[in-house]
Amino acid sequence: MVSTLRSMTSGAGNPGSQSALRKLNEQRIVEALMAGPATQAELSRHTGLSTATVSNIVKVLHDASVVATEPTTSSGRRALRVRLNSNSAVAVGIDFGRRHLRVVLANLAYEVLAEESMSLPLGHQADVSITAAVDVLDRLIAETGVRREDIVGVGAGIPGPIDHRTGTVVQGAILPEWVGFQILSHLEERLRLPVFVDNDANLGALSEITWGPHNGVSNLMFVKIGSGIGAGLILDGALFYGHVGVTGEIGHMTISEHGLMCRCGNRGCLETVSSTTTMSELLSRGEPEPLTPDDIVHRALGGSPAALRVLDDAGLATGRALGAVANLINPEVIVIGGPLAELGELLLEPIRRGLLRHAVPLIGETTTVAMSALGARAEVLGAAALVFQNADIARHT
Repeated sequence: MVSTLRSMTSGAGNPGSQSALRKLNEQRIVEALMAGPATQAELSRHTGLSTATVSNIVKVLHDASVVATEPTTSSGRRALRVRLNSNSAVAVGIDFGRRHLRVVLANLAYEVLAEESMSLPLGHQADVSITAAVDVLDRLIAETGVRREDIVGVGAGIPGPIDHRTGTVVQGAILPEWVGFQILSHLEERLRLPVFVDNDANLGALSEITWGPHNGVSNLMFVKIGSGIGAGLILDGALFYGHVGVTGEIGHMTISEHGLMCRCGNRGCLETVSSTTTMSELLSRGEPEPLTPDDIVHRALGGSPAALRVLDDAGLATGRALGAVANLINPEVIVIGGPLAELGELLLEPIRRGLLRHAVPLIGETTTVAMSALGARAEVLGAAALVFQNADIARHT
């Protein structure tokens, strides 16, 4: 397979080419059918495509077994009713975390067919983790009976920036052992399937407008607070990648000029105040073992004054950084994800205070800050959505 990064553009080739336009129109039809069966005339009205174009696309999708058709009547006239064959196209989502691996199989109706997660050792090597992902995928395929030829692609995410020109993990990743690793080519070689790779925060943002409750939002920011802090940006309805694909590195925004040294080499980065690693270090003093994110959540919900103070400081610092970003992009919604999601308002309230203090008043007052409803699954579900956004569904057979 061609080892060019496919994660950063929605559609292959020249965006203005006939093939790109045809693929875009096919995606519009498929997305319309995700809401339920419809006649060709209804699809034309919903998508704005001509009836002739809809008819041609439906034929292509039918020949590829992506849709099924049946005669019906509409307003007293004969018509053709179209519905998705949901399992005719299956996407694989893989989330490589600092200490975990999660894999899902999902269909075109955005239903999870199978899912499995497992722990990985701290400092896991890329080749070892990829082998584990391949084993899990093979197991899920066998358990569900999904045909390998029905898998249209694999989406994969890691907690760190990726150079979209080469598919290479770059400096700044939470997995330093992966820096310089060409994840795209290695995954394609092992899986023998089309692969799309991205940063986990970008995938979290994508999941919020596909699987989550924000599918009508055009400007959204997803912030993952974990061992590191990263952001995914949805601008004008699409993921924003900037020049080389390294965006949303909000964790390395300077909060205190003379603060603690950060792993990036600077001082006073947001991660040195608000990451779960920093929280654990502060709260683990005198403890026999370092606290995990789950321990932090448990103590905060139990009313621990120390945990609540650490969360308040972290939330205010995060809100300050978000205020600066919000002043630039004016998002409608900011979604907070990561392992502290169970805290709800205990974390959201200081974040909102920080945002309101540092954003332009109108922006702060009109920006919704909410906790992700997808929890720990946000990134892996976004990886599956990435496949459906980019794979050539109609021609995968």
